[in-house]
Amino acid sequence: MSPTGSNTAAARTARMERATSESSVLVEINLDGTGVSDIDTSVPFYDHMLTALCKHSLIDMTVKATGDTHIDVHHTVEDVAITFGEVLRTALGNKAGIRRFGEATVPLDEALANAVVDVSGRPYLVHGGEPAGQEYHLIGGHFTGSLTRHVFEAITLHAGICLHMNVLAGRDPHHIVEAQFKAFARALRAAVEPDPRVEGIPSTKGAL
Repeated sequence: MSPTGSNTAAARTARMERATSESSVLVEINLDGTGVSDIDTSVPFYDHMLTALCKHSLIDMTVKATGDTHIDVHHTVEDVAITFGEVLRTALGNKAGIRRFGEATVPLDEALANAVVDVSGRPYLVHGGEPAGQEYHLIGGHFTGSLTRHVFEAITLHAGICLHMNVLAGRDPHHIVEAQFKAFARALRAAVEPDPRVEGIPSTKGAL
């Protein structure tokens, strides 16, 4: 199902339901929120990461998802990220008046992650710096480290944004993932924020 949304001076919101043979997902967002979240993906660690994403981006978000998690959580995790990307793109509308670029470096104890976002309309992900073996770690009983990259790949592709995500330090697998989600949240918050000095589309091409 295609996302529906409103992109006006008063509201930058979107809602989408996505159903496949592997999962059923509902995502609803308000870009101009206060970080309120209602998250239930049936993957507890992922719920924790998405809650942190909302808190630090100030995006209000509802996520309800069920899927074949008895087989693997990959399908549900990725489908939620796809749907979030779609509603983010819809809520942004033509992107008029936004700052467009955002950058944040966020620590979590020994872990440190840097994220740079460009709301460019051209999906691209650079993801690096994770310590060897991070992708094999099982976090919270269900979430493997490899899913972190899959989440950011799905978001960037479906939102049409460029994201450079680099882990600068870290030892604890949980901290490494959480620092990345928080860095992305803070960078995204800066990038989608309206800039009162920007008139129209923030691009010399006149479109994003």
